[in-house]
Amino acid sequence: MQRGRRIAFDYGDVRIGVAVCDPDGILSSPVITLKATDKKLNAAILSLISEYEPVCIYIGKPAHLSGDASQSSINAMNFAEFLRTLTDVPIEMVDERLSTVTATKQMQSNGVNAKQARSTIDQVAAVSILNFALEIEKNRDSAK
Repeated sequence: MQRGRRIAFDYGDVRIGVAVCDPDGILSSPVITLKATDKKLNAAILSLISEYEPVCIYIGKPAHLSGDASQSSINAMNFAEFLRTLTDVPIEMVDERLSTVTATKQMQSNGVNAKQARSTIDQVAAVSILNFALEIEKNRDSAK
């Protein structure tokens, strides 16, 4: 696996959770939740890319459990296209059908009220997306 940080976005129409991993791809951490409608979204994303210098960007692609595309997956793909106008860093879509559900359950089991921690849930979902992407990368490399 190429050494370098990776960054993941859990895109939503209201909030965008962000997570990053260490250069060795071992530990993923939540970073921030951005407001999708913020007029300074471009600057915030460029700042994150500049700060973390990722070798790859992952974006969660939600779909129905059947695998069919949803409006949310179309919105996430549009977000990926938007990011491609901001950076030359490779961007990959990652299946995230259950990331937010998993994040919510994880937080509830830790005694956190999901309604009070919406922005944190988006960050935890981004961590989930990033961890899944890292596993895919590691499996790809071991198959070579």
